Amino acid sequence: MRQGTKQPYEAFLVLDVEGTCVEGNTSFSYPNEIIEWPVCLLRWADKDKDGKAKVLQVVAEFRSFVKPTWRPLLSQFCTNLTGITQDQVDRAPVFTELCESFKVFLEDNGLIDPGTGQRLVKYCWCSDGPYDVRDFVVKQCFISKVPMPAWITGDVLDVRSEVRALLDAETSRKPQERKRSASAYAFPVNPRMVLTIPRQLQALGLSPFEGRHHSGIDDTRNIARILIELARRGVRLMPNTSINPKRRWPWMGKRGKILDGYH
Repeated sequence: MRQGTKQPYEAFLVLDVEGTCVEGNTSFSYPNEIIEWPVCLLRWADKDKDGKAKVLQVVAEFRSFVKPTWRPLLSQFCTNLTGITQDQVDRAPVFTELCESFKVFLEDNGLIDPGTGQRLVKYCWCSDGPYDVRDFVVKQCFISKVPMPAWITGDVLDVRSEVRALLDAETSRKPQERKRSASAYAFPVNPRMVLTIPRQLQALGLSPFEGRHHSGIDDTRNIARILIELARRGVRLMPNTSINPKRRWPWMGKRGKILDGYH
């Protein structure tokens, strides 16, 4: 196994939101509203003076349901998929209030300055695929008529892409090298196969998915397990997905208005 890799980031925030959805329209072009905001905060346990490390650990968690405002009633399809009930979102803060409470979480954990909001350490957002920040957060900020908070702007580490890169590197090696490799995969994955979170766990030889799939907090915890394994295998954890806070979709009108016909 490789020794510690030089790691430029001090902390990682794993995010896997859940959003409103209707049966038959689960694409990321839909005007989803965020209904669950779960985050795992990870830090290095062994970073040396040269910045080398390989042991990541979860040090804090944040979870809140979020009340939708454009379409406040959840579809039965959405509840069945996510496990989130109407009562839970009815009693939850709206997105702008959620941002304020999460900002306190960042301050309490020494990530941003309470006065200026500036980052005190170099931290990186992480998600399974690019969708959570690139799509859900950008859309939600438009619907809520607020700019993206400074604490979430910047590029994102797509964990799924890193797992795919490891897989591609492993399959390109000679059979005898693969057999000796300490980072060998538990099973071969077809390059065209969608790497869901359970498949990533299996491919990395980790224990099966823990919890309920499509529960935001459970998804987040399992993504954190994958990130910890990537660090253990010597992957240099860096952002790999660009985020455009000004991205627009066809349903977007002026000043946060959702055009008619999008239900």
